[in-house]
Amino acid sequence: MINVVLYEPEIPQNTGNIMRTCMAFNCRLHLIEPLGFYMDEKHLKRAGMDYRDKIDLKIYKNYSNFEEQNPGVYYYVTRYGTKTPSDFDYTSLPPEGEIYLIFGKESTGIPKDILYNHLDYCMRIPMVADARSLNLSNCVAICLYEVLSQFDFLDLSRHECIKGEGYLKDQKYLSEFIEAERRDKND
Repeated sequence: MINVVLYEPEIPQNTGNIMRTCMAFNCRLHLIEPLGFYMDEKHLKRAGMDYRDKIDLKIYKNYSNFEEQNPGVYYYVTRYGTKTPSDFDYTSLPPEGEIYLIFGKESTGIPKDILYNHLDYCMRIPMVADARSLNLSNCVAICLYEVLSQFDFLDLSRHECIKGEGYLKDQKYLSEFIEAERRDKND
């Protein structure tokens, strides 16, 4: 199981977007309090597009409470990391091992005392030198994609399921058919 952990998230729209991403990628989402919003806030619901009922979500009173309940390998996403998300081999974990991608609050990130104790597991998303940071929900998507790609997108659909795998191709043939009929009528 791949887990996304938000340490004291502050912006409901980011958390809502991350909820949607976690649902789409079949990941569990962990929120560590205090939260900068209420879970019923309209911005959270709008960004999460009502996926709250479909997501595996757990909320913790503090970081210690989270650690006690979740054994596994923790990866910390921080501007101070010296490795990139692709520098890690996520597939080398024992079969029962869980992966936790930990992201800090939007204003200050993950506390430095937590990072200092886990320097070998700190990662940075490469960007230009004068960029301070990326949007939190974008960071989650970037890091999740790297982990999922190393697992060859296990259990995720590789084709359109709602409209059908051949939808786009069918639309092309349909539009060609309609155009041919229109030409025939005009001739």
